[in-house]
Amino acid sequence: MDGRLHLGSLLLLLLLLLLLLVTEALGSGDDGWDMKVQPEVRGVDGYPVVLPCTFSHPQHSQHASLQVQWRLGHGGGAAVVYRATCRAGAPACQPGPLQDQRYRLEGNPREHDLSLRISGAALQDSGRYYCRVEVAVQGGGHVSFEDKMGTRLRVEAPPRILDLSLEGGPGSGFGAVCRVQGSPLPDIQWLGPEDQLEAGLPAPLGGPGVAPGPPPRYHTASRLRDLEPGRRYTCSASNPLGRAQASLYLLGPPGPPRGVPGAPTPLLLLLALALGAKVLLLLGAAVWGVQVYRRR
Repeated sequence: MDGRLHLGSLLLLLLLLLLLLVTEALGSGDDGWDMKVQPEVRGVDGYPVVLPCTFSHPQHSQHASLQVQWRLGHGGGAAVVYRATCRAGAPACQPGPLQDQRYRLEGNPREHDLSLRISGAALQDSGRYYCRVEVAVQGGGHVSFEDKMGTRLRVEAPPRILDLSLEGGPGSGFGAVCRVQGSPLPDIQWLGPEDQLEAGLPAPLGGPGVAPGPPPRYHTASRLRDLEPGRRYTCSASNPLGRAQASLYLLGPPGPPRGVPGAPTPLLLLLALALGAKVLLLLGAAVWGVQVYRRR
């Protein structure tokens, strides 16, 4: 009796496991689908990039009609960047009426290739893209499949200096702010007189000369304080893709040499020049008076 109960329990457990496996197989909606994408693709700002995507399905033929869709992002915040319909007998797939021309199919969906080409990729194109296809099957129905992992696009860009501005005044002292864009995020260094390295401080990302553009995660800024008149200062930004530089020259007489005691200040220099000019005028007047007296 106990042996029969034990055997019955084992059979019940096996039936439950089998039911669970069947439920998972039906719930996955796989049904013979196979879709291959690249986990990550890297592109360069301003150049085209291709997101590969291929699929197969046992009920799909080259003559069947299908719909292709590419989305940027997942969930409620996702944006459809490309949608096209490939009708049976048509020579090519037909994109939607409001389709952005930067996006087009690189592959042929009738040959199971849904790869997407983005012309002139930009930093704001970075993100995770999802490939989806809907296929017409025999009997008038449709089946669809989408890769759940998606392809992460990383668009990189060499440094570009957006703004180099002067701030402050004679009373509070002059400073400079350099705002830069790039990916990976550029490193900023300051070069002062004789190209010696100057220490910079973090600065706000926004500024009067910065136009709206890519998200702030691609922007960085640095501030240099205590600028001296009559000297040039250079902002140098670099990342693995390149380097960018911009310079400003603060007008005005140069300050006294550093480390020289007793160096004349600009005010003393101006006073000395004024006194020198008066002496020259007096000497000129005396010489003129002597010449006039001799002529007499």
